[in-house]
Amino acid sequence: MKKRKLKDIEVSEVGMGCMAFSHGYGRIPEESYSIEAIRNAYEHGCTFFDTAEVYSPNLSGIGHNERILGKALKDVREDVVIASKLFLNGLNMTGVYNGIRRHLEGSLERLQTDHLDIYYLHRLSSTPIEKVAEAMGKLIDEGLIRGWGLSQVDVDIIDRAQKVTPLTAIQNIYSMVERDSEEKIIPYCMEHNIGFVPFSPIASGLLSGKITTDKQFERNDDVRNWVPQLSRRNIEGNQPIVELLKEYAKIKNATPAQISLAWMLHKYPNVVPIPGSKNKERIIENLDSSKVVLTDEEFEQLETSLNALKVYGHRGLGGF
Repeated sequence: MKKRKLKDIEVSEVGMGCMAFSHGYGRIPEESYSIEAIRNAYEHGCTFFDTAEVYSPNLSGIGHNERILGKALKDVREDVVIASKLFLNGLNMTGVYNGIRRHLEGSLERLQTDHLDIYYLHRLSSTPIEKVAEAMGKLIDEGLIRGWGLSQVDVDIIDRAQKVTPLTAIQNIYSMVERDSEEKIIPYCMEHNIGFVPFSPIASGLLSGKITTDKQFERNDDVRNWVPQLSRRNIEGNQPIVELLKEYAKIKNATPAQISLAWMLHKYPNVVPIPGSKNKERIIENLDSSKVVLTDEEFEQLETSLNALKVYGHRGLGGF
């Protein structure tokens, strides 16, 4: 698989979001299945794996997903880039570094590694971002992390953090139907050599073309019940976007999901999407979007057509 860089960290052009093995998409697979799926992705050329300390069934408990990823990648640790995220409820000013380090030490133990390649603040908390950035800088100096990042933040927060400890990556929601980051955030990242890592780049499956208005999501621990684009009315309203993807998929002998990922890979050189799935076949399909190359003319035509279509439903930076 082709490579890209998040600042100075080389990764596969498409990464893998591992959350679905633990949370967010209904019943989770057996651990053995999840480990095999992750190893299959690695053997297929994926070298970038994303997790978080809070990814556990129903978000109850800590570290379920990190433990799975640690078991799957422990034998190939030197060949992969692992990113995890910490969730802070707020720390007093004098305890920020020690508090973040305790979170990190827990993640390192679960992931069976002595360092993280990228360590994100999962969501903003009452802890001043400058203090978080300062602590991350110390962890980089100590060799416990190679770089750091922020998730679901606007450009003002990014700029404040960047001035204290230069950022490696920003992980925000981004897809053909969630394009807020195009206005200021991605341009800022390009200007400052910061990688941009889109989560939910296929819009929780909407852009795969496989979700219809009669689709029933699982009742327990399935975020798709709350994704605005996936209400019955909005699935119907967004069908012109799905049909547009199907047209290009036919032309390129690809799938709609692959076209949606190829679009963002063509558009920005610093973007590395991390589509997530708990299905082995779908994971490989997503990774193979790296093989789908749009010509400049095809991209411009797709972009023009997309810009003319209305999007129904919006999560934005305030989304989950």
